[in-house]
Amino acid sequence: MFIRERTPKVIILYGVYLVFEGLSLRATSRALKPIVSRSHVAVWKWLQGLAPLEWLFLAKRVRCFLVDETMVKVRGGEGWVWMAYEPHQRRFLGLWFSWTRSSLTAEAFLRRLVTRYGRHRVYTDGATWYPEACETLGLEHRLLDPVYKSLIERAIQRLKDRTEAFDDHFPCRRRECRMGHVQNWLRVFNIHQQPRYLGLIKRVKEVIALS
Repeated sequence: MFIRERTPKVIILYGVYLVFEGLSLRATSRALKPIVSRSHVAVWKWLQGLAPLEWLFLAKRVRCFLVDETMVKVRGGEGWVWMAYEPHQRRFLGLWFSWTRSSLTAEAFLRRLVTRYGRHRVYTDGATWYPEACETLGLEHRLLDPVYKSLIERAIQRLKDRTEAFDDHFPCRRRECRMGHVQNWLRVFNIHQQPRYLGLIKRVKEVIALS
């Protein structure tokens, strides 16, 4: 009887880490071969399957939301990635993809943040859709000061540098795509930026170096 060998979760996390450090799926498969033999398809499935574990790495302690959006190219069209950043812990709080940019979309994103982290002050660049969304949700809205603006701009640049080709990593061959693969990519990117995740990867690398 054939028994499927399950891949240890720490190896899955390490494989995902290698992808986000710039290796292709095939190169990641080759890099993991001394530890465990897995195909590039398996690595692709790890990336998709890791998204539901996002909550394991997200701390609840939050002081405020720095919120902004950036345009990305997906399937030949223009979409928007909405981002929330915590300046005191310097970590991403949430990433969300949409095809539109409006007060309704901003409200939907902020509502997700409130559900996960509670009600906090919102700092933005002053785009018209943010004050309207904050007013609807009863959230205090303020404009970004120079320090916060610098932090959010660097965070956005990091996001764009790592995800400019995310649709190439997860090509969708369905005629009617609901963009679930894109949202999964953003959720895994969010995990990759969390201090708890990076600390775990550091310990995994130390164990591999000693073995």
